[in-house]
Amino acid sequence: MKMQWKLSLTVLLACSLCCLGAVQAKTLKISHVRPQDTAIDKDLRWFSETLKSTSDGKLKAKIYPASALGDYTVVQERVGLGAVDMACQPPASAADKRFQVVYFPYMVNGWDQARRNYSNGAPLRKVVADLYQEQGIHLLAAWPVYFGGIALNREPLSPGDPAAAKGIKLRVPPMKTFQMLADNTGYLGTPIPFSDAFTAVQTGVVDGVIGSGAEGYYSSFRDVTKYYIPSNTHFEVWYLIINKEYFDGLSEEKKGQLEQVAGQFEERRWAAAEADQAANEKRLADYGATIVPLKEAEIAAIAATIHKTVWPEVLQDVGAEWGKGVLDSIVQ
Repeated sequence: MKMQWKLSLTVLLACSLCCLGAVQAKTLKISHVRPQDTAIDKDLRWFSETLKSTSDGKLKAKIYPASALGDYTVVQERVGLGAVDMACQPPASAADKRFQVVYFPYMVNGWDQARRNYSNGAPLRKVVADLYQEQGIHLLAAWPVYFGGIALNREPLSPGDPAAAKGIKLRVPPMKTFQMLADNTGYLGTPIPFSDAFTAVQTGVVDGVIGSGAEGYYSSFRDVTKYYIPSNTHFEVWYLIINKEYFDGLSEEKKGQLEQVAGQFEERRWAAAEADQAANEKRLADYGATIVPLKEAEIAAIAATIHKTVWPEVLQDVGAEWGKGVLDSIVQ
């Protein structure tokens, strides 16, 4: 009887260890918002392959492009709950309005300043990491995307004059920052979910889109984009995130391997992002869109208007004292 009990205990312990190994060796599901073979898709495939080789096959990942696992707002919630393991996507403010702070329009004015503020160790990066952590999410890396602009299916009117009423309806993401950005630069902002935005432009519900950049417009709106205004509306960064409980449960060795590859993933993107933005503007032009450049003085005038009209309102929305502290920490 005693021998049987010892044998049963041994089998139970062995099974438990096997199960634990199986949990740590599972194939991680990584969601992103773009179609296959776009820049983020290729970079995540590099990440997956490099992670597998770095960990001798102990850490594996499968990529789910084109929001196959759900809209990015839903996916962020599911990453926090552990239903989706990882994602690389824009942060969603539905669960926490403070995420709007990373979308403050005209917060940084060039690639060098952007890198100083969004790279690992920067105060703004820590703000984002802390917000994610409150949702049960661990931030692994940043993936800088572009400076944003405006895509239109009709000719723009006075694009460099923020005071000019343009009579143009723009789809804006359902977020106060973009709604106010459109409204305070002479456009008519209409909140529409991303999944419905193409049809809205195609059917004339709106005349164009704000909230993305050349890469996003080429990937998802090129057939309805006749004009593109690179007005540097905002600097967009996507974040490589992972369920915090899963990450915390990994061995120190696996955590180190994951963070090492994530760091390389980020550095590769910083090295390529500015040229990629220019290449995507050219793709839009080659596809038939007219690029409408703005002068530096025009962009500065738009930025000054936004700082005066939009920032105070959004600060109230995210918490004036907290938001001001974030803006004061921006590295010039």
